[in-house]
Amino acid sequence: MTDSWQVGAVRITRVEEAVTPIPAVALIPSFEPSMLAAHPWLQPRWFDEEGLLKLSVHTFVVQSGETSIVVDTCVGPEPERALPSDPAFLDRLDAAVDGGIEAVDVVLCTHLHFDHVGWNTVVRNGRRVATFPNARYLFGRVELEHLDVDDHMEVRDPAVQPLLDAGLVDTVETDHRITDEVSLVPTPGHTPGHVSVLIESEGATALITGDAIHTPLQIADPDIPAANFDWDSEMSCRTRHELIRAHANGTTLVLGTHFAPPSAGHIRTEGDRIWFEA
Repeated sequence: MTDSWQVGAVRITRVEEAVTPIPAVALIPSFEPSMLAAHPWLQPRWFDEEGLLKLSVHTFVVQSGETSIVVDTCVGPEPERALPSDPAFLDRLDAAVDGGIEAVDVVLCTHLHFDHVGWNTVVRNGRRVATFPNARYLFGRVELEHLDVDDHMEVRDPAVQPLLDAGLVDTVETDHRITDEVSLVPTPGHTPGHVSVLIESEGATALITGDAIHTPLQIADPDIPAANFDWDSEMSCRTRHELIRAHANGTTLVLGTHFAPPSAGHIRTEGDRIWFEA
């Protein structure tokens, strides 16, 4: 499934690998069904009728001028991952990029958990090679340094290390600018060097969240942590509060990296009430 949005002169296309209904406690240990009762707008778009969280894994393709950018590369082909993969994903991605996968210029990983780096590489003729042969891969310096001491998602090999060995990686800071229209925003907490992606073009603005926000439930209550996967949940909560303050009640198109369709919308507030308007 693909969806596209125009943000000024920038085109953003969502390319889905899979949407998987999961027990919300797998991501949010503090989850209780009463949370859904307090926010009925969450169903059935982002939670199903049985209260399962619809966890989407997808890539965003960002076309900024002549630069084709892939943001996060999903679960990938490795067996025994905790989330399902789909080999047909690469065909959908190839169709979504002008000129196909070989025309991708930049691959940006918001962080280095397995479901954001999986299709960085593939096996061809028995060798582990870059999926995007003409791209530079952007990894955060802070993320790589953290991975050296805590590779708890086991991504250093094969989704990351072969690219480092081949010299295909540019190590960047958390405020790196990719093009005049696309830049990184530091959103730490889920991991130490986690980034979101800010698009600003012709007066229009969009924000790709990465895992700073996993589900619209965390917009309704930014103090609900994804504690099973956060490096620092207290920091993650502070980061969400900052994102909501920065982008609520404006025109910023917020694109959730794990939001099931519709994955884009706007943050709205009224008094103490906060919601995501698809």
